[in-house]
Amino acid sequence: MENLSLILAIVVVTALAFDFTNGFHDTANAMATTISTGALKPKVAVAMSAVLNLVGAFLSVEVANTISKGLVDESGIRPEVIFAALVGAILWNLLTWLVGLPSSSSHALMGGLVGATIASAGMGAVHGDVLVTKVLIPAIAAPLVAGLAAMFATRLTYVMGRKADGKASAKGYRAGQIASAGLVSLAHGTNDAQKTMGIITLALVAGGSLAPDSDPPMWVILSAGVAIALGTYLGGWRIIRTMGKGLTDLQPQQGFAAQTSAATVILASSHLGFSLSTTHSVSGSVMGAGLGRKGGVVRWSTATRMFVAWGLTLPAAALVAALAEWVTGFGSWGTAVVALFLVGSSAAIWKVSRREVVDHTNVNDTEEPAGVVTTAIAMVTPPPAGTATAPVAVPAPAGAAEPAASQATA
Repeated sequence: MENLSLILAIVVVTALAFDFTNGFHDTANAMATTISTGALKPKVAVAMSAVLNLVGAFLSVEVANTISKGLVDESGIRPEVIFAALVGAILWNLLTWLVGLPSSSSHALMGGLVGATIASAGMGAVHGDVLVTKVLIPAIAAPLVAGLAAMFATRLTYVMGRKADGKASAKGYRAGQIASAGLVSLAHGTNDAQKTMGIITLALVAGGSLAPDSDPPMWVILSAGVAIALGTYLGGWRIIRTMGKGLTDLQPQQGFAAQTSAATVILASSHLGFSLSTTHSVSGSVMGAGLGRKGGVVRWSTATRMFVAWGLTLPAAALVAALAEWVTGFGSWGTAVVALFLVGSSAAIWKVSRREVVDHTNVNDTEEPAGVVTTAIAMVTPPPAGTATAPVAVPAPAGAAEPAASQATA
């Protein structure tokens, strides 16, 4: 292991803390649909996802190289800049986790790095072409491609299974859903663990402990893989609830189509070195699967809040990181102040989260209302032949004793 100064050690620990939050923030990407359809029990699902995240971390370093070598100018970066970037990313991860919104940990990290770099070395230190081609364009394309693929795959599965025995078909799709969830977990480890590897490698280069253009050392790969696996096992239950139940109601066929489509997009982007958001890909595929089934709907109130969070991720993380970088510029005491602020803010967010605990025992409960548009579409659209849909709750009129409900029958 390279000799680390105190500031480099702080950066490495903070990067692994980010990786940990990335793990529990993004557990929903792999396992939300599997848990919501009952294909796996919640604790089994997150354990499986954690193991495969760890394995995936060793499969490639292309995304890590995009971050450590391509996004910003290594020569103009100090370790304090990377520390400030991580502060912005961690706080955004925790805030969106608190409110149960599946935002992008990847974009939080990218935004933090860009904001801190601009505050330290100016706009010229950011490689705008890399930011556009390998971060922003994939951010827009990924949910659209994954969503369309999942929608068509869902329709195809229902057409192919139209004459199949209902129980046997459901059992088969549950097995397929478990396999596809494992593939998403593997893809997530391959893509997201590398982001932390890239950040630590960039810090080591900036601190003089690694030569420029170096690949991540083995200890960096191992520690990043373990950190994201531990975070995944902890389980980001709030976001799992939103992804699995808040966006749409999925049947096993839809879950299988959504996860397979997302995994394909994520693995392809990892091979090309794109710093893709797994959250965007999986969210897009879940919505596409929801629209792919007759009678299926997307809860657009939840989706709208999610889209707003996506749009705010880069600038919000960049702003916090830029402010943190400005404070660290005052010297060691400034860095200490930023570190204390990060710890204090994280503790405060965790304390607020204890007011309403979401865990494996209640993750499939949802308080998300169906909404007027969602209810109307579900009432007038017939389900596909041979399938049954769950009752759709209809808001009761003022003063009514019991809420009304309508149930579509096959």
